[in-house]
Amino acid sequence: MAVKKFISGNFYDETVLFPAVKKVRRAGYKIHDVFTPFPIHGLDKAMGLRDTSLHTAGFIYGITGTATAVGFIGWALAVDWQINFGGKPFFSLPAWVPIMFELTVLFASVGMVLTFCYLCQLAPFVKKDHFNLRSTDDTFVLALECSDKTNDQEAIGFLNSLGAKEVQVQYKETGWWLGRYDKDTMRFERKAETIH
Repeated sequence: MAVKKFISGNFYDETVLFPAVKKVRRAGYKIHDVFTPFPIHGLDKAMGLRDTSLHTAGFIYGITGTATAVGFIGWALAVDWQINFGGKPFFSLPAWVPIMFELTVLFASVGMVLTFCYLCQLAPFVKKDHFNLRSTDDTFVLALECSDKTNDQEAIGFLNSLGAKEVQVQYKETGWWLGRYDKDTMRFERKAETIH
């Protein structure tokens, strides 16, 4: 697991955070993420994030469900076990529409939920390192990703000038892991000390 260096600043009002995000991008800093206790309309555009491809994934999962239904029912009723239902043809597509619809919805919904959980790294027992636990309650956290060229004091002063409170340098694990916070965060802190 790679521990990276970040500079995070807390904002107590979204009306201060929103213009700060735009100014940070214009200044050339790399925004790692913005953590908010509730969705803020237009923040994704201000951060320069591209539109999600989840709807494309949903379409692919839905088509897969439709193809699975047609393929399996067609093979079972027209090839493997031909039964004459009241004189209908063996390949009776209109009669299969309800099952095709249900499998389309099932594949699309389950596939999109699993894809969303994978992309957001959400799962039972999965731990993530938080920049500030209050970001799930009453504060907004803007995290800048640092490189070798980043001047820490300059970035901290810049965030302070934009209205950030509690600006600090943090070393965080950006991925996810299985384990306990109390033991694992101590390990991350030791790794951060060796990075200095």
